[in-house]
Amino acid sequence: MAFDVDLWDFDAFQRQEHHDMLAQFRETDPGIHWYDEGDKGPGFWVITRLAHLKEVNRQPDVFSSNKGGTQMAEMDRESGTTSAINDGIMLEMDPPKHTRYRRIVSRGFTPRMIALLEDYLENRTDMIIDKVCERGTAEFVTELSAELPLQAIAEMVGIPLEDRSKIFDWTNAMIGSNDPDFINDPDQVMHASAELFMYSRELQTERRDKPADDIITTLLSADVDGSALTEDEFDMFFLLLCVAGNETTRNSITHGMKGFFDFPEQWEKYRSDPARYEDTMVDEVVRWATPVLNFRRQAMQDYDLDGVKIKEGDKVVMWHIAANRDPRAFTDPWVFDIERTPNDHVGFGGGGPHFCLGANLARMEIRMMFREIAKRLPDIRLDGEVRYLRSNFIGGIKEMPVAFSPTVSLETTPMDRLGSAAGASGTTGFGGRVDR
Repeated sequence: MAFDVDLWDFDAFQRQEHHDMLAQFRETDPGIHWYDEGDKGPGFWVITRLAHLKEVNRQPDVFSSNKGGTQMAEMDRESGTTSAINDGIMLEMDPPKHTRYRRIVSRGFTPRMIALLEDYLENRTDMIIDKVCERGTAEFVTELSAELPLQAIAEMVGIPLEDRSKIFDWTNAMIGSNDPDFINDPDQVMHASAELFMYSRELQTERRDKPADDIITTLLSADVDGSALTEDEFDMFFLLLCVAGNETTRNSITHGMKGFFDFPEQWEKYRSDPARYEDTMVDEVVRWATPVLNFRRQAMQDYDLDGVKIKEGDKVVMWHIAANRDPRAFTDPWVFDIERTPNDHVGFGGGGPHFCLGANLARMEIRMMFREIAKRLPDIRLDGEVRYLRSNFIGGIKEMPVAFSPTVSLETTPMDRLGSAAGASGTTGFGGRVDR
């Protein structure tokens, strides 16, 4: 069945028309349809229902992340750079290689490591709000939602906080490659990638000489199948950490705040008792935002998916954003409901080996940010136009001006504030950064 839909129309995604576009596929039985992408590629199966997406995502032996990569766009198989990224980044590995790498990387996301980070980030959240609270206005993305994930990354890998702006700019360039606000020359994407990789090499050199209690040292000292991670393999992990740890959480927080603006009764409910609602609130924020719109898989064998015959070699694209609005799985999916339960969303992936490794960290950051906003900026409101990213991969918000009643900063001295976050040692157990 043909649909009058162009899934390569970046402008339509920026205008937020993709929900209606994808609903045509989802609400037409059997909910799995072949899409002819013309000169963009060989065409692909569109997966939009929650149950179908989970079935695909949980069978890596049938639907490969590595064979064709995880992006809708076709890889340049003649490009050595593209091939290296496809083979070296954990997101695009299949078991058993993926299993071994994930086991190593997960050492940086243990409950102990996350607990060490929590006190530090609570302190940083107050400092982030301190910077804007007395003004009464802020640009929500750059001044609020982006700051906590960036500072978490800086602390985890032990880099100076002042370098977080570099990560922000590099990842924006890579994710926003089809948005003229970020990129006006295709070479800028390669330049941003090169800058990030050079920074990664500098970190590696520093940690090999001076090991620390951080993810970098953990990975550089770990073995995979009897051999240490290569420089290229570490570069790929650093790329994934910067993009996934920054862009996704930032956009979840931003979309979540927009959800509260659109459903103000939910904000009044939440701020009346954050502790009561915060667990279900976090899941609803992630469902509502679904910052990664889609991921691709490649069929490694013939497969019957709910009566649809998928052939070996077929390209399959899972649309998480459509599955998280599936009325078969969610009652009133277009309502932002912070008490929604059950809430079996796929914002962190649909289960299987690629379930988001940083999900607990992301939940913690979302919980912290909204808790402090509710306490210190309770009457926050939209104060201008919301500007969306021009992308069919990341559901991003570039700009969202907000206003609120000015409040007094909680800022004291850096050492006073450090006491609650790091104790007498002056470190968090990661990089120990306390500078503003």
